[in-house]
Amino acid sequence: MYKLTFLFLICFTLNSSAQSPYFQQKLKYQINVTLNDIDKTLKGDETIIYKNNSNTTLDFIWFHIYPNAYKNETTAMFQQIKNDPSRKKKLEKYSTGHIEGLNFKVNDQLAIIEAHPNPQFIDVIKVKLPFPLKSGDSIKITADFKVKLPSYFSRSGYVDDEFIITQWYPKPAVFDRDGWHEFPYLDMGEFYSEYADYKVNITLPSAYVVGATGVLQNADELEQYKTTGAKNFAAKDDKPALYVPKDKNGTKTLSYVMDNVPDFAWFADKKYVVSYDTLKLSSGKIVDVFTYYYNKKKTLWLESVNYAKDATLKYSNWIGEYEYPIVQVVEGPKNNASGGMEYPTITLITSPDAKAQSLDAVITHEVGHNWFMSILGSNERANTWQDEGLNTYYQFRYEAEKYKANSIFGDAIPENIKALPSDQFQSTLYNAMINNIPMNSAIATAVDKFANSDDYAMTSYIKTAIWLYLLEASVGKDQIDNAFKTYYKDWKNKHPSPQDMKASFEKSLGKNLNQFFELLNKQGSFK
Repeated sequence: MYKLTFLFLICFTLNSSAQSPYFQQKLKYQINVTLNDIDKTLKGDETIIYKNNSNTTLDFIWFHIYPNAYKNETTAMFQQIKNDPSRKKKLEKYSTGHIEGLNFKVNDQLAIIEAHPNPQFIDVIKVKLPFPLKSGDSIKITADFKVKLPSYFSRSGYVDDEFIITQWYPKPAVFDRDGWHEFPYLDMGEFYSEYADYKVNITLPSAYVVGATGVLQNADELEQYKTTGAKNFAAKDDKPALYVPKDKNGTKTLSYVMDNVPDFAWFADKKYVVSYDTLKLSSGKIVDVFTYYYNKKKTLWLESVNYAKDATLKYSNWIGEYEYPIVQVVEGPKNNASGGMEYPTITLITSPDAKAQSLDAVITHEVGHNWFMSILGSNERANTWQDEGLNTYYQFRYEAEKYKANSIFGDAIPENIKALPSDQFQSTLYNAMINNIPMNSAIATAVDKFANSDDYAMTSYIKTAIWLYLLEASVGKDQIDNAFKTYYKDWKNKHPSPQDMKASFEKSLGKNLNQFFELLNKQGSFK
């Protein structure tokens, strides 16, 4: 997520002991879901094939049932929002949501469900297995569910006829070498998810345009998106070609497939304009690029496909080639707490489009999360810097090289600074950040331990970018990119810890980085 509070600023300890052997659980989802756009509900069922790749026999599986986080003001999410003055505005007007009708079965045997012992964690349940799940074995888990969507105030929900369907299905918590990670949903603080293969069928009124994780399997629908989108990309004017459903008053079922991703999200609105083009990566790989946006006069979104293409190409060259066949960006409703929220292959942008380069920056940041969240699936709740901070470092480089700009400073950068070569421009701005921006907390602070959202943003985003820039100033930009390429090659589609990142960097740079990584525990700035 990209924090818009950046624009208004300025004018855990690393364990060095050996970790347990790495393993990774494997999941396959088949989900069928129907949207009722009148009563704002989802009705669905899922089948999960869960393979236990650990050396531990499992007697239960923790599940996230995230919609229950929106159920009442006693939940961990509501308590966090209420205790943070900068987020309280979210609760001025909202409607709640919840999930119900759950009936878990394991290999067709009814499973017992237990509540989490923490009363604030009503969005976490324990599914007790009817029989032990031994190492190397797989089980089939099925469940029906019905979701009452909340109004959109924290990532998921609806605004009028736009539906933002995220955190919506029962989802096993991660079980890794450190055990279970059954944390609740938080507004400030993101996710940690098992990699899985998804097949999802979405039934909804035919008039809706849908963007979702993965590749649309309906050939006729996909062709219309591409044909209409290509016209809009080429024309770039205020009279776009619009999606025309075959049966305006009927329903349709859209099928999506995506393998080896940590989540599935989808977005639907009757008013979306589709824009489309393809991107050729340096290897020759072709990626489909879609954006979905509102039909407004002089909208900056006319260039949104180009922004997504630029970001995908730059990150591919800097870090490692984009893994997926498709990248998508959706214009969402204005949100008072963020500029966007990322999911595999698709991201929602909730930033007011004040000017072109700020929209480009937020799209770049969110597209960048395909690397730092999706492909490199670190624990964002424990080590938020491994997601947001690494991504911000590259976003700052993108802005500097393309615009001689930086989202922290906005319009406050003097013209003589903008006239500098990009490397000197970056050096000047990073020095200004070090000397002028207060950063009290250590980078290695778990997200639920930050005092407020400003402290979280300053530390996880900006302080981490500065930390990486200090290494760049020491070893060189090309060497940093090579270190990231090694990290990417070693850990893509896995769950790297800070120690894993450190080992990859040391291997690439050929030097001991103990002192550098100890800076993650430093309180205050790097002066």
